Amino acid sequence: MEDIEDLETRLLLQPWASVCFAESTLLAKAYFGTAGYALLLCDLSYMWYERTDTQIIQQRSKDLNKRLTAHASSFLNHLRSLMCPLLEGQPTSSMSFSCQLSPSTLTLRVKSELSGLPFYWDFYCSVAPVEMVSRHLVRPLMAMSLALQRQVRELASLLLQKDAEIEDYQESGAALSRERLKTEPFKEESFLQTFEVKAKEQTVMVKPVNMPKGLSG
Repeated sequence: MEDIEDLETRLLLQPWASVCFAESTLLAKAYFGTAGYALLLCDLSYMWYERTDTQIIQQRSKDLNKRLTAHASSFLNHLRSLMCPLLEGQPTSSMSFSCQLSPSTLTLRVKSELSGLPFYWDFYCSVAPVEMVSRHLVRPLMAMSLALQRQVRELASLLLQKDAEIEDYQESGAALSRERLKTEPFKEESFLQTFEVKAKEQTVMVKPVNMPKGLSG
């Protein structure tokens, strides 16, 4: 049986998605399980987090939706049906969002319908601790960067081997039947230096994703 503590582990396995909430474009990831949900939002300057169990869901649903009476699992399933398509790039027109930022929290307000009645939900997200930012964003990005660098060096090594193979063919008397296919010998050092320079330029150019005025801190 799923435990509330399992939500964090499951959330770690979810991919990031760029999502537009009203005028706010944020990076988001979420996991909705049987014990509750976990949500992360990020604008590349700050990260906000909420983990909520079924008891809190039941009480919040009661506070926000006086006319709706249902078990927490029903509200949880409805939230899943709203958020998961959005994270998969398939938003629906049956809901609307708004964001509200305070010094330490981000509130994401959702409005939709459930059983023919208006349904309201507020995600109350607090600023994520540094360790969570590292675990969900920094470490994965570093791992991807190192993997990319390794692949680039493997590609450079392969191109050098191809050049050696072509040179061997030429020394054996082989010639190109189409001159336009001729290429210059691969220069590994120059290629790697150019790659590193461009990578650093892209890092400097990265900016926080679009947030409405007053929401980017």
